[in-house]
Amino acid sequence: MEPFEFDFGPVNSKKMARPPLGVHVLDYIFPTADKRKWYKGFTLVLTFCAYTSYHLSRKPIGVVKGVLHHNICTEIIGNQGVDTALLNDVDSKDDAGPCWVPFEKSDYEQLLGALDYAYLFAYALGMFVSGHIAERMNLRYFLTLGMLLSGFFTVCMGFAYFLEIHSYSYFLTIQIIGGLFQATGWPSVVAVVANWFGKGRRGLIMGIWNSHTSVGNILGSIIAGTFVDDAWGWSFVVPGLIIAVMGMMVFFFLVVYPSDVDCEPPVQNSEEDNGHPDLSEQPAISFLKALLIPGVIEFSLCLFFAKLVSYSFLFWLPFYILHNVDGVDDTQAAYLSTVFDVGGILGGILAGYLADVSGSSGIISFIYLIISAPLVFIYNFFGRTSYLMNIVLMCITGFFVNGPYALITTAVSADLGTHPSLHGNSRALSTVTAIIDGTGTIGAAVGPLLTGMIAPHDRITWIYVFAMLSAAEIIGALFLVRQVYKDIRSRRNKGLAYQPINDAGSDKPLLR
Repeated sequence: MEPFEFDFGPVNSKKMARPPLGVHVLDYIFPTADKRKWYKGFTLVLTFCAYTSYHLSRKPIGVVKGVLHHNICTEIIGNQGVDTALLNDVDSKDDAGPCWVPFEKSDYEQLLGALDYAYLFAYALGMFVSGHIAERMNLRYFLTLGMLLSGFFTVCMGFAYFLEIHSYSYFLTIQIIGGLFQATGWPSVVAVVANWFGKGRRGLIMGIWNSHTSVGNILGSIIAGTFVDDAWGWSFVVPGLIIAVMGMMVFFFLVVYPSDVDCEPPVQNSEEDNGHPDLSEQPAISFLKALLIPGVIEFSLCLFFAKLVSYSFLFWLPFYILHNVDGVDDTQAAYLSTVFDVGGILGGILAGYLADVSGSSGIISFIYLIISAPLVFIYNFFGRTSYLMNIVLMCITGFFVNGPYALITTAVSADLGTHPSLHGNSRALSTVTAIIDGTGTIGAAVGPLLTGMIAPHDRITWIYVFAMLSAAEIIGALFLVRQVYKDIRSRRNKGLAYQPINDAGSDKPLLR
């Protein structure tokens, strides 16, 4: 067997990449006449599971916050000279567990918030870099390496419990490094899926496929919640092991390009089809050229604010539920927070379907954002009135908050990455995806940062948090006004200024 080679040089080589070892096993076990259709389905499932494990491994920190600092810690701290050893031995309400130094202090909100935004800023930085690297490296190797290292540093967070590590620098360092490697996932999986699927019904397909984000959050909450009250270290170790195992599955089974298994690539733009060129033979494009593709900047800025809201819920919702819903402990708060992601799954699927039908992703995203603005306020004011009301409003809020986030990061990113101005070169997919999602991730870092700075500890301060989230939704919608105007004007002229999904056979450009 020849050794595996990591080629960082030009990607326009005429040499076809060798298929992964697992492909030979799959061909033997599942012989099929329609090879292309089978591999399309398999690739969709494998990338779904891969990115599910990414989000699964991000969720534990949001679940564990309630254990790292309990309300009883705040009550005990009356003097600056309090014995921290005493705090570690004190049981919280319902005997949920100890207060973990260094999060026993009165400024624990800022400390926990700093872990969030340190991770997310590192993730955003890594996103811009990873997209550039991914287009110049075999995506299977790149994704495998990122998943293995992401799993390793997630496990390291859990080791703080077993090794009794109380250094804040340790937590901060692990979060930063882990965030960098988590950024390897999104540009890679979007590029792989777009390599296999043409423009046809991409909105609906990617809307369903993008539910991996919410599925990962749900599984992450359930797994982390299972261990959080007894030994919170396992809340990190188990998800870390899961993503590492999935990384090995990617290494042995992921087929990046159809041509790697002698399948015909899909049509990305009919006017640039040119006999279905081999995507693996096309050259990568520069960061600046990808940035100047019409629509990239507008959707990137919109995603900044959409992810600001979504990730504020991701990292702080279990904590909010714990302190605002009566009779709920840490485990129940973790489980209850999954309802938000259930709504997000449904919202993302419907957003993709509506984009297919209307051909106007800008209008669909705008409507979702405008509806979300008052909804977050309504959830805060009425969600605490009863357990059932909280579940209903949380599901509806997740539906509208995650809709534009799901649509922009999947179908819109993939379509802009195959814009006609690229003359059929789909190698821009990773870079375009990295620009859009990287910009969005900066917003994802700002949201938890602002939440931590507000330091919500009662119902009044939580109002400030939700006012910030509502304003973010409105600002995000404003960045799409120009695109909405183009969509409306073009629909009146029976043409599409932005034709992201459903007219694969059109010879009109995606954007004007």
